[in-house]
Amino acid sequence: MLIDGLSVVIPVFNEQDNVQTLIEEVKQALDESLPYEILFVDDASLDGTATNILLLTRNFSNLRLIRHRRNLGQSAAVVTGVRHAKYAWVATLDGDGQNDPKDLVILLNAIKAQSSLEVLCIGQRQQRRDTWLRKFSSRIANQVRQSILKDACPDSACGIKIFPRNLFLTLPLFKNCHRFMPALFTRAGATVIQVPVTHRERRTGISKYGVHNRLWVGIVDLFGVSWLMRRFIECEKQDV
Repeated sequence: MLIDGLSVVIPVFNEQDNVQTLIEEVKQALDESLPYEILFVDDASLDGTATNILLLTRNFSNLRLIRHRRNLGQSAAVVTGVRHAKYAWVATLDGDGQNDPKDLVILLNAIKAQSSLEVLCIGQRQQRRDTWLRKFSSRIANQVRQSILKDACPDSACGIKIFPRNLFLTLPLFKNCHRFMPALFTRAGATVIQVPVTHRERRTGISKYGVHNRLWVGIVDLFGVSWLMRRFIECEKQDV
């Protein structure tokens, strides 16, 4: 499969000290691979994140910034980025620097080996560099999600992903939908590929997730996604 360009969408909120390093790492990873753009979506940061990115656009011609007027959350920032992406394929990275941009090449190679254009490639973090509480809440949420959705994805919320832009925009899009992309892509008939990726410690800044907005909120959303999956199957049966 030929991928002739990649839009790298990075949602950020209060990550002023991480953006420059992340840009340089994406550039190093992709400069020799294919045409690309880096599209930051600033989710109404309260620090100098947007200012730093704007300054950096002077030195990086393929760098763009989109700003939310108010804080809408990570899923909304991802959706905004995908809607503004100029290439047919989109990659996402977390803005905290814990995803290693070098792994984008691994995901690209996995996709190129596929014959279908309808594919989601998602990383599976190895040796996670998080606090015990964050790892615990994520592990429980993943176990509950897999038991209900049967999506066979042990790391659904991993931030590094590559997928076709047009297919993503046909999915049901809602708050926290980024946590359920493997299930939503499967629902749309796509192939989901998982590849091992590096996970790094946060260099600077503070994590935006904890038990309240990772574990409990994710479990509440899970029932809505489960309903979507069942409704889709019922409609298919009625069409036969």
